[in-house]
Amino acid sequence: MTRSLPFLLLAVAPLTASAYANLSYAPLHSGDEPTNPQPAHGQVVGRVVLADGQSAEQVSVMVKGTTIGTSTEADGSFRLRLPAGKQTLAVAYLGYVTQEIEVEVANRSTTSVPTVTLIKSTSQLSEVKITETRTINQRPTGVSKMPIRPLDLPQAVVTVNQQTLEQQQVLRLSDALANTPGLYVTSTTGGTQEELGSRGFAYGSNNTFKNGVRFNNGVMPETSSLESMEVLKGSAAILYGNVAAGGVLNLVTKKPKFEQGGSVGLRVGSFGFWKPMVDVYGAVGKSDKVAFRLNGTYEQGNSFRDQVESDRFYVNPSLLFKLSPKTDLLVEGDYLRDNRTPDYGIGAVDYVFQPSRSRFLNVPDALNATSQTSATATLTSRLNDTWQVRAVTGFQRYDNELRTAGRPTGSTVQGANYGNWNRTLQRSETGENYFLAQLDLTGNFHTGFLGHTLLVGADADQYLTNTLQYTNPANPTNANQAVSTYDALNLLDPSREVAVTGPRLTGFNDLVRNTITDAGTRRAGIYVQDLLSFSEKIKALVGLRWSYQETPSDIYYYKTVANRNANPPVDGNLEQRRRYDDAFSPRLGLVYQPIKTMSVFASYSNSFSPQANTATDLDGQPLPPSIIDQYEVGVKNDLFNGALSANLTAYRIVNSNQIQSVLLNDPRIQTAVNKTNPQELAGEVTSKGVEVDVQSKPYLGWSLIAGYSYNNTAYTNSNIYKNGSRLRYNPAHTANMSLFYTVEAGALKGISAGVTGYYVGDKLAGRNPRELQGSGQPFPNGDTNKFISIPDYLLFDASLGYVHNRFALRVKMANLLNELSYNMHDDNSINPIAPRNFSATVSYKL
Repeated sequence: MTRSLPFLLLAVAPLTASAYANLSYAPLHSGDEPTNPQPAHGQVVGRVVLADGQSAEQVSVMVKGTTIGTSTEADGSFRLRLPAGKQTLAVAYLGYVTQEIEVEVANRSTTSVPTVTLIKSTSQLSEVKITETRTINQRPTGVSKMPIRPLDLPQAVVTVNQQTLEQQQVLRLSDALANTPGLYVTSTTGGTQEELGSRGFAYGSNNTFKNGVRFNNGVMPETSSLESMEVLKGSAAILYGNVAAGGVLNLVTKKPKFEQGGSVGLRVGSFGFWKPMVDVYGAVGKSDKVAFRLNGTYEQGNSFRDQVESDRFYVNPSLLFKLSPKTDLLVEGDYLRDNRTPDYGIGAVDYVFQPSRSRFLNVPDALNATSQTSATATLTSRLNDTWQVRAVTGFQRYDNELRTAGRPTGSTVQGANYGNWNRTLQRSETGENYFLAQLDLTGNFHTGFLGHTLLVGADADQYLTNTLQYTNPANPTNANQAVSTYDALNLLDPSREVAVTGPRLTGFNDLVRNTITDAGTRRAGIYVQDLLSFSEKIKALVGLRWSYQETPSDIYYYKTVANRNANPPVDGNLEQRRRYDDAFSPRLGLVYQPIKTMSVFASYSNSFSPQANTATDLDGQPLPPSIIDQYEVGVKNDLFNGALSANLTAYRIVNSNQIQSVLLNDPRIQTAVNKTNPQELAGEVTSKGVEVDVQSKPYLGWSLIAGYSYNNTAYTNSNIYKNGSRLRYNPAHTANMSLFYTVEAGALKGISAGVTGYYVGDKLAGRNPRELQGSGQPFPNGDTNKFISIPDYLLFDASLGYVHNRFALRVKMANLLNELSYNMHDDNSINPIAPRNFSATVSYKL
């Protein structure tokens, strides 16, 4: 399907009062009030708790007889800018007795009031629905590490909350992307993971986080455990170090609660899919100091792809300890076991593929078995009304065993063998340990007229990865040759018989050890960032990070074919590689707020990309990291008294020192120390685009999210590729729309209906054509590299739901238009998207 213009869509965002109760960084000032006191004004700070000592979020704190007020944050804290003099604060919360506090506000000073403890009201209340009162531009995010509103942040931020994920019956992370324009799937290599990208840059494991801790995205994360999904677009190097320039994704899991509750549910769907789910939480015993949460799922299903199936198990326990009125300790863990059939898709011949939705080309006993275990401890302490400290330590274990056929690429030689593929076998075993420690200190204070929201932090992490790679065994008739073929087939006509001569592999156990690699990454960084408030309207975000990184790698090569199956090795060669890199990452952003509900911003930041261990220059010296500059401007608006938020961002990202090979006809080669593969930082890639994010609060039962993005990422200076040629996997346009309506009264109360649309524009796969060979000479008959054009597509889903008391039923029909397109990696993993399919979820609240 081809379209001349992208289809602009809208999406749903029902917001609840609990949508951000899990925020680890408790804001130190109200998002609704300016942080800079003016003459004859002062600030009042305080905290509200419930009778059991737990923090009370979204409590109304108003100045009696005025419209001045705010609501408490996740930790129960509030901050108000008030006229100097005697004031009366009214603290009100549904189901609790309203309390009044007399306070004397000192001019140009901060006044603290005693902690307010709410007492339950004895009055009977009818059923009340509580909704989020803050807009997406007012709710601070954990991914930004600072207790400031997105309205004050010179950077685009998108949050998708739990209610949206449940309404849309999100099963995979890719389903949630229908709410985040500019974040997209780049490929699904092997059908075992979803690789994401943004603004022309791949995310990878460095850019994906769970509760602020990196996680290995080699396995698809479990979405049923999510409280929210946070996307910080653009450069985040100052906060997280070595991350790609496109942005970072943080998955926030469900947190413990002191009130008893939970749910059980069952999801069923097309292709034999079924998934039971359980989620329970409450106080441990009758304690008011320890709460727990436990959610878990089991999942099993086949696929629209022939012979593809999967099963997975997930459990996510967590404990919250109230160590003191000001100090919390949150301990979280999860375990995921995911077994599925690896599937490299339908294959291609000379960068051309035959459209198919079901054709399967792997061997019957192929398996990708993955397990992932993680544990995180987060200590948060409010030292006083100004300062808060947060310490995080985390561990993750990742194990993967892969047994698969090679990626399908058929013969391109015209004739009887055209399209033939000698199917090979591959086997590997990977184990990885990851450790993290992080310490952040945040404060909100003034120096004279200047307001500060300060972040000072340090972090260190380490990957330890062990990989065992297998290869082909020796030929029994010739020990210096190897047996590499399992069988053969034709990619254009898999039913055609293709003869194989000579010895063949009989299965994965024939493969023998080839290399053992002990690799790792050691990183450390220190950073400081300050939001400076010059006045109510003018603010600046400035900061700097220094990062240090080591990448050691020890590769053991089995020396002879005959000894490759020995364990421990009989003989072999050890190759050691080491890199040491460091980089500074500055950030400067200006924010102008002409009115309270609008901000205009401009920012500069950069990120860095370390080179591979083998990258050396003409003198044989390691190349320094590439520095990537990013410029961003935008406007954020809360319209119609906060009912609708609309944000527009434009950006330009330039990697002006991209690594590229020195061509062999370069005169410098003659006197170079490194003549084999010298490289230099002389290339340039530029990404530019615009993004629109729109999100509403619920209004008369209606709610929506909308978005559109345009991106062009291309070579702008290259000695091999044509300038202006697009980089692969990045759609030029994405857009989304989801609109939900819930009947709030009458005979049809509890019924909801919604539509969700997600448009992905054309993308390119294959390989970028080259203008010159590595020698520097033109290709005599043109380059063999070619692009594959991936057609655009529009996913359109329809949903119906019914909620009555504790019972809920939701049904969904996905891809109503039965669109056919593909996610591709190069020309050897061409995976079709799912056809029209059905799912239903029934749940009961405990």
